[in-house]
Amino acid sequence: MENKYKEGQVVYSIEYPKLALIIRRYVDRIYYCKVKEDLSRKEMVYFEWQLKTTPE
Repeated sequence: MENKYKEGQVVYSIEYPKLALIIRRYVDRIYYCKVKEDLSRKEMVYFEWQLKTTPE
């Protein structure tokens, strides 16, 4: 099965809908994301069902 979101795409988590994330990589059905406003911040990890393409 192919991943829904592509590397470099901006997405938002359902838990924090105002926080823009950039997909860094996709491995074993897990998305590794960086916070768009602070790329030096620790990487965040999500499953596909926890992400969406629009804020709020």
